[in-house]
Amino acid sequence: MARSFTSKDAKRLIDDHIELRKRLENAVQIIEQYRSEIVLASDKLVAQEVLNILKEIPIEEVNRDKLGFRTKVLRDYGYHTIADFATASVQSIASVRGVSEDAVYSMKRVVDELTAQARKGAKIRLSSDDKNPSATQLVTAVSKYRKCILYAETCRQLLSLNKRKIEYALEDLAPAVSSFKWLFTSRRKKKKAQEAYNALSFFLSNGYGIEAEKTISALDSVRNITDGDAWSDFGADSIRFFNVLEEVVPGILGTNDAVYGLPEELAREIQDECFFPEGLLCELRRYQEWGVKYALHQGRVLLGDEMGLGKTIQAIATMVSLKNTGATHFVVVCPASVITNWCREIRKQSMLQVTKVHGQGRDSALKEWVKTGGVAVTTYETTNYFTLEDSFKFTLLVVDEAHYIKNPEARRTVNVKNLSGHAVRLLFMTGTALENRVDEMISLIQILQPAIASQIKSMVSLASAPQFREKVAPVYYRRKREDVLTELPELADIKEWCTISDMEEKIYEQSIMAKNYADIRRVSWNVDDLKNSSKAKRMLEIIENAEAEGRKILVFSFFLDTIRKITLLLGNRCLNPINGSISPQRRQEIIDEFNQAPAGTVLTAQIQSGGTGLNIQSASVVILCEPQFKPSIENQAISRAYRMGQTRNVLVYRLLCENTVDEKMTALLEDKQAIFDAFADESAAAKESLGLDDKTFGNMIEEEIERIKAKDPGGINRVVS
Repeated sequence: MARSFTSKDAKRLIDDHIELRKRLENAVQIIEQYRSEIVLASDKLVAQEVLNILKEIPIEEVNRDKLGFRTKVLRDYGYHTIADFATASVQSIASVRGVSEDAVYSMKRVVDELTAQARKGAKIRLSSDDKNPSATQLVTAVSKYRKCILYAETCRQLLSLNKRKIEYALEDLAPAVSSFKWLFTSRRKKKKAQEAYNALSFFLSNGYGIEAEKTISALDSVRNITDGDAWSDFGADSIRFFNVLEEVVPGILGTNDAVYGLPEELAREIQDECFFPEGLLCELRRYQEWGVKYALHQGRVLLGDEMGLGKTIQAIATMVSLKNTGATHFVVVCPASVITNWCREIRKQSMLQVTKVHGQGRDSALKEWVKTGGVAVTTYETTNYFTLEDSFKFTLLVVDEAHYIKNPEARRTVNVKNLSGHAVRLLFMTGTALENRVDEMISLIQILQPAIASQIKSMVSLASAPQFREKVAPVYYRRKREDVLTELPELADIKEWCTISDMEEKIYEQSIMAKNYADIRRVSWNVDDLKNSSKAKRMLEIIENAEAEGRKILVFSFFLDTIRKITLLLGNRCLNPINGSISPQRRQEIIDEFNQAPAGTVLTAQIQSGGTGLNIQSASVVILCEPQFKPSIENQAISRAYRMGQTRNVLVYRLLCENTVDEKMTALLEDKQAIFDAFADESAAAKESLGLDDKTFGNMIEEEIERIKAKDPGGINRVVS
């Protein structure tokens, strides 16, 4: 039987297929290579962090059990810290006069224990501001791993789907590689060899071969990813990087609590809850997915995660999962200031249909939502007009900033409660509930799960915190940023103490004597020309330095007058300010403009208006013009930039004036914050408000009056020249 190919052709075709199979198999294995590189790079970064910890421990610590080691001699020879000792060899240490080799081995055991303890507490952080060699090696390894996963899986599928057919064809073609053997091959086998040759040629020149070459080529390009490319990849999508790290090296980020503080029995139930993310257009962190499962399993809950942990995306993911199991209608109630942001986030992060029920077209929008389904996003004020037929039910009501309805008598509380009667599930969200009195927190739980609210009404003391936590766990869930986002870059909180000029001091003292609360708090900002303001001068220096480092800046003040003055002072480098009169739509436009603006751009905002509901990770410098009455107000403002997705160190500058109420307010607020943290750590609520009140501030002013009188008895009659 004649054939259309030679023996050399057959051998070449067989060799080509064998070679391609080897290349595909190697491509599948490359994923393990990059996993190993991630583990190796992580170990190096952890070792570096451990060494940094050991550098802070003095050499005298080897004598913690009073074993009589001669640490003074070691210090004299340059062994000042445990790190110095840990990195030196036994021989070099034993060469120190008066230190025996036996003593060195004993000290090494103590140092090994200290090193093991340090390793347990070591947490790695990745920041675009600290591209050290170890961090760069890890970021590059993760970048390569991420990009090759899909390609390696494609290669695996190509092998799996075509393996049998190709192996059978290679076996059928084998007789054709030898002319002598071909002579003694039966007609039937010759026919099969011809068919095999045609099939194998088709495989190489069509789908299988083309796809294989294209994928292997793409994998080769992954090998060529540069360190700069990897850092750019990290900056664009840091969340995926940290998810990879948690997957490949569990615990590397310090998040060893697998159940995030829930009681063991409840945690087991949550773990088994099903989550269906199809249609969610972003990737969740593990703690976020856990929060979604909590909401799905418990049904009626208050999610109290700290600012910046992504409560909004957890709510969206919960709706997506419910939609995938047959749900059709959802409602989000939020403050008017963030309604635009909610609509944008739902569209951006999911395939859910969104209907804004607000403003003049609210009635027709509500009817359309009832008819078509999806997510109706409305405001607390609009709930007064959000009327539904008694028989109408929807699957989930999400209430953002739920502390807005802490007062049971308030109209908006009544409206939301009425709306909740139509909902099968409830998801309340707030990052600030714990600053309020326990009874205010209970009022929220009363709507969600009345039985639990009844049980905890008497549990208001700090001594009851463990029992309190256990009781509220089925309905109230709160995670702290440092517990679940240990990989966030460092937050530097910097007090910038400004020395006021004689002019500023005269204006300040005049305000004190007049007991003008607003003017007193605007110390240094209430001069006629900000060129004479010590705070303004320092602010300009900070902005200049930030621009030089490629950073953008957020400036917050309580006072509209201060914001206006700063905006005029900064001119073109400052965008339009955000204040209470700006519509939600315009707020978002300003933020979008800021996100696209170059380094050195400043966004000013009244802290009451711009401090909540906004995500501005493009800024990494926050300037607070004056202390606020509540720690939570400042924390919320800082969290606009210091939140998930931030890849740079965040610098917070507090502009303060010495010898003014700034000092007294700062000291008192720090004490208040410490109390708040003690309660918050236990997921309980403080018994009293943690901010300053008018009475406390009035007492500060009286103290200032006495100080000024003592300094200058005629100060009360001072007039600004």
